[in-house]
Amino acid sequence: MSAAPQPGTVPQPGTVYLVGAGPGDPELLTLKAHRLLQQCDALVYDSLVPKALLDLVPAGCERRFVGKRRGHHSVPQPSTNAVLVELAGRCRLIVRLKGGDPFLFGRGGEEAAHLAARGIPVQVVPGVTAGIAAPAYAGIPVTHRRAGSSVTFVTGHEEIDKQRPGVDWRGLARCSDGLVIYMGLHNLRRIAEELMLGGLAADTPAAVIQQGTVVGQRLLLSPLGELADRAGEQNFASPSIVLVGPVVAQRVAACSPAPAAVEMPIPF
Repeated sequence: MSAAPQPGTVPQPGTVYLVGAGPGDPELLTLKAHRLLQQCDALVYDSLVPKALLDLVPAGCERRFVGKRRGHHSVPQPSTNAVLVELAGRCRLIVRLKGGDPFLFGRGGEEAAHLAARGIPVQVVPGVTAGIAAPAYAGIPVTHRRAGSSVTFVTGHEEIDKQRPGVDWRGLARCSDGLVIYMGLHNLRRIAEELMLGGLAADTPAAVIQQGTVVGQRLLLSPLGELADRAGEQNFASPSIVLVGPVVAQRVAACSPAPAAVEMPIPF
């Protein structure tokens, strides 16, 4: 905790670090993130952060869980913002630990703006995103010289924010060689149908990767036209990454790392 302020002085707020925890395998944590976890006075963390990373913080560190997961109670974003402001008023170094990368579908930009508007020092610490790591752990490169020159990262969970415009899947089918879809399993059938209406062939290579980089990782390879049926028949569940495009056919299974044995705050 911060030292008590001297009489007559205004206490300075602590610094909030928006830290990417990576996709699940604890060994993918960056060195900077590791250092900050060992130094923090307070930790605010999500449901996709492995417990092995929580064990890195000092014994006296204050912990706050603000996880979100489909099918479980979720902490609203305004409540998380309020927690960060409150902790910054009395702690020196606060780590806001997020699965993956804070600025890629992690609402890190919203939290950074909220803190900065209140004069609270805030810094982002990038992390390895699941959209690259999960395919890599399945041996699939998200770019390849023989499979196109562009890749698009997109959210398939359009219900996450009613005020955000819907994804133009038909447009994406025409303008990107490959798609990496986060949170897309729930809407997979409609997504696949829209992509085919946009011009993608039913035999376009596609994949679903469940629990990428950690024990329980599963891979489904399928033509796009059959992807939703096969994912349902094989009971694929969130969290999953969906890939669509010729890069899926460039898979090299021999390079796939072994998934890590981890525990999560909310079990998969």
